Amino acid sequence: MHALLALLLIIFLAKVFGELVERAGFPSILGEIAAGIVFGLLFLRPESDVLLFFSELGAIFLLFTAGYKEINLRELKTASRTALIPTISQVLLAFSFGFLIGRIFDFSQMASLFIGVAFSITSIGVSVRTLIDLNYLSKKIGSTMLASAILDDLIGIFMLTVVISIATYQQIPSGMEILVIAVRMICFIAIMTVLGRGVFPVLFTYIHRMRVKESIFAFVVVVALFSAYLAEAFGLHAVIGAFIGGVCLSSVPLAKIEDVQSKVSGIAYGIFIPIFFAFIGLSVDLVAMQTAGLFTLLVIVMALSGKLIGGFIGARIAGFDSYDSLIFGAGVMPRAGIELVVIAAGMEIGIIDDEIFSAIVLMIAISVIVTPVLLKFAIKLKETRITPESEAQQA
Repeated sequence: MHALLALLLIIFLAKVFGELVERAGFPSILGEIAAGIVFGLLFLRPESDVLLFFSELGAIFLLFTAGYKEINLRELKTASRTALIPTISQVLLAFSFGFLIGRIFDFSQMASLFIGVAFSITSIGVSVRTLIDLNYLSKKIGSTMLASAILDDLIGIFMLTVVISIATYQQIPSGMEILVIAVRMICFIAIMTVLGRGVFPVLFTYIHRMRVKESIFAFVVVVALFSAYLAEAFGLHAVIGAFIGGVCLSSVPLAKIEDVQSKVSGIAYGIFIPIFFAFIGLSVDLVAMQTAGLFTLLVIVMALSGKLIGGFIGARIAGFDSYDSLIFGAGVMPRAGIELVVIAAGMEIGIIDDEIFSAIVLMIAISVIVTPVLLKFAIKLKETRITPESEAQQA
């Protein structure tokens, strides 16, 4: 199939399926993945370097947009104090469950580490929509959940960096090799920090004076691609660099004007990100999913329960009551974007096989469906057991 026709059909199907799923009350990501699966069934997984390249751009822009638009470093510092303990608790338990499953089913240490990282990261979008519908987002547990999701992403990116670096050695590295990994990360982050604080603000001051059309938007995209390339030059994954590049630009007001943010979202969510999710669906092996059996079932159960239990325990330690802790645990269950980047990176370097890949994709889909139901149940449970006066005190 011609590459242009393949891109045309994938974008068309991703948007149509995404719209259908949105109207059903679920995130469009499920429709985009389904579009890839349908495309693969109809056209027998056409091999195309163009599709692969666009999907890689989708992963880069997904992480860049997350850092560029969603992270406010000042707000993060304030909210992270309350969210730190619950975040660490749910991340550690979910990671442990994922790694344990990998070892029980005799996967390699590298594959088990990737499963653990994929289990660890939360996608808060599904929960935010439910909290907004129930007028719960402004309450303390809602804001804590949002801060936890941001911290979760940062921890997940760090874990992905370490695991990918470890995978290059095909074994758990020695102390010296860990030191080399740490030095690479520190050097890259140091360079990006200097650029973010000293270079980018000055650069965008001059860019604002340029007469050529869309110069600000163009240079935001340049920063995204440059940070992704620089990360690879340091032996890190491109998506990690894109995320950090986005975080650096998030604190540069001249680079974050509303019109530019809208255009970045347009090119990201209009073209590249749907192709990435559709490519995930295209990569799903339905035969492997059908024959996985017990492994797939345990992936789903352990991934969801790890977040639920870990979040509940951490919220209780942080001082929330049992009802709010249950709300927090349910709210951090869903997975979506970055988790798919993790397993896609694992497949790219040959660590994740079709069985693991397909099982985690199914887990992500189920988590998106189950979370709103459980979250609504937890909130209703609190409202039926807690008096209005005590609820107002906890808000």
